[in-house]
Amino acid sequence: MRFNSSHVGLMLLKMRTFIALFIILAFFTSTVDGFLETGSLIIMVKHVAINAFLALGMTFVIITAGIDLSVGAILGFCGMVAGYLIDHGIVLPLFGIAIFPSVWVIVPSVMIIGGLIGAANGLIIVRYNVAPFICTLGSMYVIRGAAMLLSNGETFPGLQGDPLLGNTGFEQIGSGHLLGLPYAIWMMFVMAGIIAYIAKKLPFGRHVYAIGDNERAAELSGVKVNHVKIWVYTISGLCAAISGIVVTSQLVASNPATGTSFEMNAIAAVVLGGTSLAGGRGTIMGTLVGAFVIGILADGLVMLGVSEFWQMVIKGIVIIIAVIIDQMQSRLQYKAAISAQQ
Repeated sequence: MRFNSSHVGLMLLKMRTFIALFIILAFFTSTVDGFLETGSLIIMVKHVAINAFLALGMTFVIITAGIDLSVGAILGFCGMVAGYLIDHGIVLPLFGIAIFPSVWVIVPSVMIIGGLIGAANGLIIVRYNVAPFICTLGSMYVIRGAAMLLSNGETFPGLQGDPLLGNTGFEQIGSGHLLGLPYAIWMMFVMAGIIAYIAKKLPFGRHVYAIGDNERAAELSGVKVNHVKIWVYTISGLCAAISGIVVTSQLVASNPATGTSFEMNAIAAVVLGGTSLAGGRGTIMGTLVGAFVIGILADGLVMLGVSEFWQMVIKGIVIIIAVIIDQMQSRLQYKAAISAQQ
């Protein structure tokens, strides 16, 4: 095989996420005092974890050539459900009592709710042949509205629980530490490991890639395309619920507007990490590094004192550049494949 400029360019494009992370780290290290201090790094990685949860679930969706715009709304809604259960419990008017479930009941319940919302998205997409963009855009508004209705637009503050009610400990999810690192960071790496294992080792992962590469061919080869797609959106909703639990725990409060525009950060991390919007290509490791790029860039801009408005502009530019680079990589891979056949 000839080693020419096209191969070099393709190799650089594949390594773009690591190159971008190195450049960002070098820039902020030289411009922000104490940027790489242990305390600062831990805080930044905690912030990265929030986006990573969303991005990891979004990866499977985009590999199937889909999109999920509802993850930010699911995050906010699941946070509100957790806050409601801690603050109000489950009211039983017939008996005139309220049951306050423990954190060990609330957390899995909220995760199930997030997964069911994702499954509903997937079911609508495959059953009624609705474009993923339109379906999840509509569900984003429905879910965000439901979060507002749950509290009439108000915040549930002070979610420490009450020892007498047996519902304390929720804040430990966001503030607790294990071996010097916050739980959220450990959760991020564990989740990345699980999803990477599913993608590489299990038939489900191979089916996800096959659908994104050629859905019709995958179907003819025996892949249950609709079944896989529903599970892909279920996983995305589950990951969004986990992110909502962590955010709510860190804030010790739930607000219906939490998670607004988070879906854009997740999509940016996935695409920047090398997952093709056309489907069929992407890695979990790339997504994780992409989440670090987006998270460290955001925190670095805050440390530099860049205004929130300019931060939005810069994030938007990063998303556009990521899509352009993705298209460049696709063209170069196509040319390389043609060249190899000659």
